[in-house]
Amino acid sequence: MSDDNFNMSLRKFLKSVGVTSQQKIEEAVRDARDAGTLPAGPLKAKVVLSVDGVNLTHVVEGEITA
Repeated sequence: MSDDNFNMSLRKFLKSVGVTSQQKIEEAVRDARDAGTLPAGPLKAKVVLSVDGVNLTHVVEGEITA
């Protein structure tokens, strides 16, 4: 695989991850707010990325202000 094809494939995957993750978080926060169960303060978030075949596990943690 060429570097250009790899880069485009990777960017497409990461765009899909970002877009779908944002949609899911927005939906969950909206549902919790509507149900009156949204906790006060920032929400702790964690993403675990793994890639089979190259022995990669990458964890990103942060906070989201809702």
